[in-house]
Amino acid sequence: MSSKNLYRGYEAVIGIEVHVQLKTKSKIFSSDATNFDAADNENTTPVSVGMPGTLPVLNKTAVQYAIKAGLALGCTIRNRSVFARKNYFYPDLPKGYQISQYDKPICENGEVTITVDKIPKKISITRAHMEEDAGKSTHFGDYTLVNYNRAGIPLLEIVSGPDMSSPQEAAEYGRTIRQIVRYLDVCDGNLEEGSLRCDCNVSVRKAGETKLGTKVELKNLNSFRFVEKAVEYEIDRQIDEIEGGKKIIQETRLYDPDKNRTFSMRTKEDAQDYRYFPDPDLLPIILNESDIEQIRKNLPELPQKKAARFQSELGLSEYDAEMLTAEKDLADYFEIVSAKSSNPKLSANWIMSDLIRELNNSKTEITKSPVSPEGLAELIKLIDGGSISGKIAKTVFADMWITRKSAADIIKEKGLSQVSDTTVIEKMVDDILAANPSQVAEYRSGKTKVFGFFVGAAMKASKGQANPDVVNQILKNKLDQK
Repeated sequence: MSSKNLYRGYEAVIGIEVHVQLKTKSKIFSSDATNFDAADNENTTPVSVGMPGTLPVLNKTAVQYAIKAGLALGCTIRNRSVFARKNYFYPDLPKGYQISQYDKPICENGEVTITVDKIPKKISITRAHMEEDAGKSTHFGDYTLVNYNRAGIPLLEIVSGPDMSSPQEAAEYGRTIRQIVRYLDVCDGNLEEGSLRCDCNVSVRKAGETKLGTKVELKNLNSFRFVEKAVEYEIDRQIDEIEGGKKIIQETRLYDPDKNRTFSMRTKEDAQDYRYFPDPDLLPIILNESDIEQIRKNLPELPQKKAARFQSELGLSEYDAEMLTAEKDLADYFEIVSAKSSNPKLSANWIMSDLIRELNNSKTEITKSPVSPEGLAELIKLIDGGSISGKIAKTVFADMWITRKSAADIIKEKGLSQVSDTTVIEKMVDDILAANPSQVAEYRSGKTKVFGFFVGAAMKASKGQANPDVVNQILKNKLDQK
């Protein structure tokens, strides 16, 4: 335990359950649609609202996505997993039970690596099980409205071991899981829409103790900033309680971001309170090794491996590689630009500066960028080939963003080609030197910093189109003549 993860002589023990909404077109046990923008209770059928006599039918794609995620998390995939009924009563649970998995989950015993302050740490994955989501209750004073559109949405609940010891590690774990499931394309990871939610189990104990303290569950955190803040508050709250001679109650609490505090929702149930038993309406999921291996073979390259390859094969820095692999669409865009321009470093620089700035300013997704990866690669090749300077390229890029025209067409239309003709540049330099005799005298007297003045004057005279290398060489030759 690092000393920086100690809190007033206590250490925190944190485990997280991440609820991942699987990106299927229909629900896990019915044909209802799963689109978020549907009107209230529009995506419902007798199955999802628990009408008597209805029977669930398992969504095959949801199972495939669960296996895909489990393999990416290093889990063992069970050849035989079982659905169970988790019994509890709440208005948004129309059947009076939730179909989930209990003692025989589809995935178990995996791990992921997170990095905080450049220190890698392995976090164990105890299990990842499939289940259906409940509906949503919205409370208005003395009445409550229930929307069952979410009832039956397929979820994969990824349960970590109690391996995290700081709010920063908790938040980074959530980001890592989100990144992986987005790379797999099994979840869109939209936190605002509830496609990915975190429940954090937090306990504290005196530094050096081995016995775990009483855990408190922080429910439905839908932002990694909230994960960090809620866990931080809860650690302090529990220490205050213990120091005040009180006992920590096993309970579920909610986080209020406006007040930056947690408050009690309900006493936390144990597994026996839910009276789990195998669902009699659903057969076990039986998987052959060949089915699992087929999915394994089609797994995409995951972000950490991709970042390592960008460094080893393309020569990118660790920072650049991590930035460019943060999102799969960004990494895919970069790979096209890099391959077609044959200049990975310059491709990274343009994407991480000009492209991302314009995407952020216009709130545009990279998949809808007005400048295609092929278009940006063409621009970079024109810079490398000496057709335009880096400065002119900035102007060309801005025009490409607005007009969607190619770099070559814009350069031709606006006459922006770089001037490398030594005769033209030499005449321009002669005129500048003749017009600035005092600066020439300064340079020749040893004050060589004035050289930048002449370069700036030459670039201004050529409207930025003169080849900087040629300008520098001609200027140096002429100024060094006594």
